[in-house]
Amino acid sequence: MSEKRTIGILGGAGQEGSGLAVRWAAAGHDVLIGSRDRARAETAAAELTALLPGGTIRGVDNAEAAHAAEIVVLTVPYAVQQATALAAAESLRGKILIDVTAPLAPPKVGTVQLPAGGSAVVALQQALGPDVTVVAAFQNISAHHLRDLDHVMDCDVLVSTDSAEAAEAVIALVADAGMKGWHAGPLANSAAAEALTSVMITLNRKYKISGAGIRITGGAGH
Repeated sequence: MSEKRTIGILGGAGQEGSGLAVRWAAAGHDVLIGSRDRARAETAAAELTALLPGGTIRGVDNAEAAHAAEIVVLTVPYAVQQATALAAAESLRGKILIDVTAPLAPPKVGTVQLPAGGSAVVALQQALGPDVTVVAAFQNISAHHLRDLDHVMDCDVLVSTDSAEAAEAVIALVADAGMKGWHAGPLANSAAAEALTSVMITLNRKYKISGAGIRITGGAGH
C-alpha cells in the first residue's frame, strides 16, 4: 500500500464509487462514501464492508465525506458533477479532488459529446478555482468488476493534472486499486480520456465485451 490516506468518495454509493471504495479499503486506506442521502450511504457502506477481508467503510453524507477526507473523489453523473463539487467547495480547499467524470449525454452515450471548452473536468477546475487541485482519472475503466477483489483489473488509467505532486499521489492510489496509472499530461488532456469513454462504451456494445479498457504498451512492465 502507498501512504495511508483518508479518502472521501462523493456519490460513493454508485457502481464506480463503491467499487473503488472496496479496493481502497482492502488496501488499508480509511474510506468514507458519501451520498446526498446519508441513509443510502450507510446502507451501501454496510454492504461493502461485508465484502472486505478486514477493515470497514463508513457511510456519511457528501458534506461530511468532503470535510473529513484528505483526498476527495467525485463519482457522480455528469449532470450533477458541478453542483455536487461546488456544494462542497469550502471543504475541498487545499485538497486533491479526483474527478472521474465523463460528459455522457443520454441516450447517445456511445457518441463523443464534449462540452464547450473541450473538457468537463477542466470546466470544474475553473469553477472551483486554484485552491482545489483537480485531477482527472478513472474515466476509461469498467466499474463492472471493481467490487470483485479477486478480479484482475487488466487496464491502465490515464491521470491528467497540472500538478506533478498530485499526479504522483493519484497514481499511487491507482496502484492500490489494482491498476497502473500514467501521468498523461496537464488537466487539459483529460478531454481525450473523456472522449474515450464513449468509444469504450461503443466497443463494449459492439463486441459484447464485459469491460473494455485501455493499455499503454512499450513501457516498463508491459
